[in-house]
Amino acid sequence: MDTRWLSPEQLAAWIRLTAVLELLPAALDSQLRRDAQLTHFDYYVLAMLSEAPDRTLRMTTLAGYTTATLARLSHVVQRLEGRGLLERFPCPQDRRATNARLTEAGWQKIRESAPGHLTAVRDNVIDALTPEQVTQLGEITDAILHRLDPDGARAALYQRYDPPRS
Repeated sequence: MDTRWLSPEQLAAWIRLTAVLELLPAALDSQLRRDAQLTHFDYYVLAMLSEAPDRTLRMTTLAGYTTATLARLSHVVQRLEGRGLLERFPCPQDRRATNARLTEAGWQKIRESAPGHLTAVRDNVIDALTPEQVTQLGEITDAILHRLDPDGARAALYQRYDPPRS
């Protein structure tokens, strides 16, 4: 098999994407740790629960939404539960399953944390781009997501935020 080496332009783009993938999570994590005493993943778990009906999801669904293994999610949920930000309980429809629900303290934490997180997202990504580049970023990430998720199994996770089509 012949190796299809990257052109200089492709290599430069790839290296920049790799740098963003390394630097951006650390920047978001740093802001949340400093301002909200949460990791970026903690925030994401709380945010997914905050958007769910009754602020409740099955642990397996929450794992899917956060792309976490059940083991990693269970560890994080246990820590957040210890802080009183969420609670776990048997699923009423299937006692073998466990649900996670955002507590009132968790709801308050996500509401207090969201403005600072949004500012960090704007400062580090959105405001660095022109409106046209934001559109291009959406198109670029969509093309990559179609390669990473060719059958669309995870599409509902990222397409639910798409603006309505006219």
